[in-house]
Amino acid sequence: MKILDWYILKRYLFTFLMMLLLFIPIGITVNLAEKIGKILDNDVPFNEVALFYLDFTIYFANLLFPLFLFLSVIWFTSKLANNTEIIAFLSSGVSFSRFLKPYLYGASITAIFALFLGMFLAPEASKGFNEFDYKYFKKGKSAVDNKNVYRQINDNDFIYVSSYDSKNKLGQNFTLEHLENNELVYKISARSIRYIDKDTSYRLIDYVKRKVGPLGDTLEIERKKDTLFSFEAEDLTPVIYIAETLSYPELTNFIKKEEARGSSNIGRYKLVLYRKWSLPVSIFILTIIAVAVSSIKRRGGMGVNLALGICIAMVFVFFDKIFGVMAQQSNFPPVIAVWFPNFIFGILAIYLLYNAKR
Repeated sequence: MKILDWYILKRYLFTFLMMLLLFIPIGITVNLAEKIGKILDNDVPFNEVALFYLDFTIYFANLLFPLFLFLSVIWFTSKLANNTEIIAFLSSGVSFSRFLKPYLYGASITAIFALFLGMFLAPEASKGFNEFDYKYFKKGKSAVDNKNVYRQINDNDFIYVSSYDSKNKLGQNFTLEHLENNELVYKISARSIRYIDKDTSYRLIDYVKRKVGPLGDTLEIERKKDTLFSFEAEDLTPVIYIAETLSYPELTNFIKKEEARGSSNIGRYKLVLYRKWSLPVSIFILTIIAVAVSSIKRRGGMGVNLALGICIAMVFVFFDKIFGVMAQQSNFPPVIAVWFPNFIFGILAIYLLYNAKR
């Protein structure tokens, strides 16, 4: 690697690190100023607050990783352009493609780090962040979707509860339907169902089992019945943010189970899964856009490049959020929702790069 490559690569990584060190404390300060009242009212121990803001740092960095990188590349490349260093590089016979090479080295390093962060570190941080948030900041709000729970637990069994109290592991108006070849074989219903931790069984109150037969139905009725089922209490209502807290191997296995159960939140879970791969790709795309935009010396200096960069970043976030909500709230394919912003901005990157070479 030549002197030019080392010079740009060091500026790339150093400026990005400084951008993180600048904005993360600002984010912590703003969040602390907003939440300090609730922290004091709840007498939250200092060690829990410290762990929360450690998780917050990782969560915040992972969430805005590409944008921090994008702005840092625009910042130091604009400085190079204003100091006429880029003109000097290109005048010495270095092509624009060769000038872009160390930027791609830097993007590769940060993309690998972003991939590791999203696969393993961010899920653990997200778990701590959300648990603390619901425990102290969102008291009274449930972290689970516990109303009208309908789930497929295997190929043949479907369960329903009108409401579920995850704290007491108690469900109301429980039904289980067992089907074979799309025909109902039997149906179990109960006024309530409670999970018994001691012997890992379920207690049904006002138990009724109806078996469908060729010569008529038979009923089995009991006031109270303890029995076993092939599902766990936590499977009924996983927490809303469960996908964010799972590492990549855990998340893929979790999605397979949820697909078999007919979960209505599959779009939300797959959105998290696909974003783990799309984020490293967006780093390359945004790096190319940032270099193409800021490598030209403009009247107005660095401020014009930064303003243009912030506008592009806002549009990128807008696309990402809009398509993300569509995938969560409708049948819009999550893979398209995640990759469409990269596709659009990839075309923009190619166009800007072509014009920058000219």
